Amino acid sequence: MEKFLLIYEKFLKVLTKLVGVIAGALVMYCAFSIVWEVIARGVLNSPTEWVMEISTYCILIAGFLGMGVAYAGKKHIHVDIFVSQMSPKMLTYVEVFTSLLGIFYSYIFTVYSWDMAMLSLELNNCAPTTLGTPLWIPQMSMPLGFGVLLLQLVRTLLEDIIKIKNNDFTRDFEKEVSK
Repeated sequence: MEKFLLIYEKFLKVLTKLVGVIAGALVMYCAFSIVWEVIARGVLNSPTEWVMEISTYCILIAGFLGMGVAYAGKKHIHVDIFVSQMSPKMLTYVEVFTSLLGIFYSYIFTVYSWDMAMLSLELNNCAPTTLGTPLWIPQMSMPLGFGVLLLQLVRTLLEDIIKIKNNDFTRDFEKEVSK
């Protein structure tokens, strides 16, 4: 199982990096388009119709795609006052519990948001705006983002199961993957 976990983590590291680059590029595109809007409106006296809609979609998509990236980088919110007081063994058991909860909710959200996006595609739902953006495009960021988060939660669960099985609560799998 440890060999599988190392291969899984290498794959997940590449996937997470790719998703993170896409999310970062969307935020950058959003920033540049807003700067363009300011210039077009203030200097050229010719405001655009597309910037607000596209920027909103970019930030929304980047937010959902960034969930798994944030989790992988241990940037999600947790209560340090409690976590810092736990022994490594207790922390591992708490992580197993929270990983199971996270997997459950991420799975449910992934499935239902996938169904919503597919329904929008099937019904050809479009935004009631000038651009008429097909809604399945921004909606697909939800199952993709939660799917990556789900894979990251499974990684954490597997790492913790191995720690419990080996009674080794000091092992850090992330450092082994980067070797």
